[in-house]
Parts: sequence; structure tokens; C-alpha cells
Amino acid sequence: MKIRHVAVLLLLISLTAAAQPVEVTDASGETVVINSTERIIGLNGSTTEILFALGLDANIVGCDASSTYPKDVKKRLPSVGYQYRLNAEGILSLKPTLVIGRENVKPPQVVEQLRSAGVTVLLLTEPRTFNEAKQRLRTIGTAVNRQERAEELISALEKHIETLESKLAIREGQPKRKALFLYLRGPQTAFVLGKNSAAGAMIEIVGAANAAEKIEGTKPMTAEAVIAAQPDVYVLFESGLKSIGGVEGLLKVPGLAQTPAGRNKRVVAMDGLYLSGFGPRCGRAALDLFKGIYEAEGNFVAKGE
Repeated sequence: MKIRHVAVLLLLISLTAAAQPVEVTDASGETVVINSTERIIGLNGSTTEILFALGLDANIVGCDASSTYPKDVKKRLPSVGYQYRLNAEGILSLKPTLVIGRENVKPPQVVEQLRSAGVTVLLLTEPRTFNEAKQRLRTIGTAVNRQERAEELISALEKHIETLESKLAIREGQPKRKALFLYLRGPQTAFVLGKNSAAGAMIEIVGAANAAEKIEGTKPMTAEAVIAAQPDVYVLFESGLKSIGGVEGLLKVPGLAQTPAGRNKRVVAMDGLYLSGFGPRCGRAALDLFKGIYEAEGNFVAKGE
């Protein structure tokens, strides 16, 4: 009987502890009080990936269209639309208790509608460094009461960072290769990504020179600008490379064949979320990008699976 009483007491203590509100700080520096993680929606791909990595499969009730990892996520969860074209009705129909996304979700009035309906919304800054990636993991881990699992993910990330740092140390003093990130969606949609972009940040993290370093954010691609940049390697999302017809199709785009990257067919293609999400896999993604730029020859593809 005493053993049973102890077991009941421990269960009650556990349930009481789990019911305690949690406080975290959002991107604006405001304190967000989280009372329930029973039904969670991720409003961008990297957030959804983190939630699954934290072991919250049973709690995630929806995600946005940019959520592509785990690879079967779109079959498992209903979509609430794209993170920059949200509507409150679709989100509220899933009865969420917690919605987590990036700070610049659009339209902003949707966030106010959700909060007015009693839904807790946590908006966080998208990382551009490993330290910021680790901080976001810790913040979300705290928000959903998975701190221990978050630290395990951070430890795995740090091991990849150590491996990358050892590779960078070997290359110290050697010339940096110039990498140009191209965002393509077929022949009619072509941009280059410069500073303050996730892909641009990853290029610099792996010790390469961003051939578009003078560009802030995203700019339309021109043949003249690409030729002037003279990149040693092109970096693209894998989906973008497919949309243009692979490497052969890419080099038919005006200007792209008239560079060292074009002449040597040096192309690195990576899954978009894997390369630019700065989620739990970002250390491994950096190692793959380093390999594609410095260790591989010709066309290199990394899916991040």
C-alpha cells in the first residue's frame, strides 16, 4: 500500500511540474508565457524540423508549406499555408495551443488574430551563425519542456563544428574559393543571394568567399554581374538546379558558362532547408558545403537525409 501511495505521489508531482507555465524570450525581447504544448504548429521549415528532433511528434498538429523535413512531414501533417501568406482561420481550425515561427511571418495581423483568440505565439529570429542556431535550439527546447534533448542536439552539432574547424585550420593561409549562390525557379526566376542571407552566411562559415558579398540580401541575377564576379563554384538549392534542367541547363543560362565555375562545371546543389535552415543538421550541412566547395570535383549534391 505504501509503495502504491509513493507511486501516486510521484505521478502527481510529475503532472504538477509539467503543468507549470514556462517563460521564454522572443525575437523582440518580450517574455512569452507558455501554458500548454499539447497542440503545436511550426510556421517555418527549420522550426518544424526542430520540433520533430525534440521528439514532439505526437504534439505537432500542423506546419507551413516550407516544412520539408522529416521527408514525410507533408503526408503526416496538414499545411497551414506558406509562412509569408498565412491566414488565421486555417491555423485556428487546428486548435493549436502553441504556434512557433520566425519573427517576420506575414501578414503580421495574423499573429495578432491568433493571440486575440488565446493562442500562444512564439516568434524567433532566424539564425545566421552556429551560436545563434544553438540559442534557438535551447529556446525552443525550454519552451516545449525538452531541455535535455535540446542539449543532446547541441552536443551533436558541436562535434560537427569541431570537425569543420579542424578542416578550416588545415586550409588556413590558403586562398579562399569564390562561391556564388544562385536562387533559381526555372529560367524566368533567377536571383543571387548576398550578405544577410542564410546561404550567404553558410558560404562564409565554411571558409569560402561570397562572390556576391557586395549585395545585401537578394538581387535579380544578370549575366554581366555573374561574369564580373568570376566565381569558382556555383551553389544552388537542389530543387533550383532541377528546375533549370540540371548542370547542362544551368550552363545555358547567359553568363554562367563564362566563369571559372562554368568552365569547370563546379556546381554544389543542396536541399534548401538543409543548407539554409540553421536547424539541428546545420553542422553537418556546413561540412557537406565545405566538401562540395573544397574537396569534391564537378557536380556535388547533398540531400541531408
